[in-house]
Amino acid sequence: MTADESLHRLDDDDYPAYTMGRAAELLGTTPGFLRAIGEARLITPLRSEGGHRRFSRYQLRIAARARELVDQGTPIEAACRIVILEDQLEEARRINAEYRRAAGSSGPSAGA
Repeated sequence: MTADESLHRLDDDDYPAYTMGRAAELLGTTPGFLRAIGEARLITPLRSEGGHRRFSRYQLRIAARARELVDQGTPIEAACRIVILEDQLEEARRINAEYRRAAGSSGPSAGA
């Protein structure tokens, strides 16, 4: 792998670049919190060859949202469910916007 390829991976939101310790540090939480949201199936970290958990930037954003809800007093299971539903809603909105753009570009021309 070249240096350019390595740097490109760091820009990838799905690349598992963060160790458990670093992820917990960035989020201001404990590794136990990250394990708990993993057990609740909010995120599924990838594993290194040695079996260590690795987190992507996308997963860290999801975990940060869950932590925000937990800090506000929401039970962790409920916080995970809320985050999952928010993520699904955002994806549905993105898909709807794509459909609208496609329908608008394939419709009859305005001058006809």
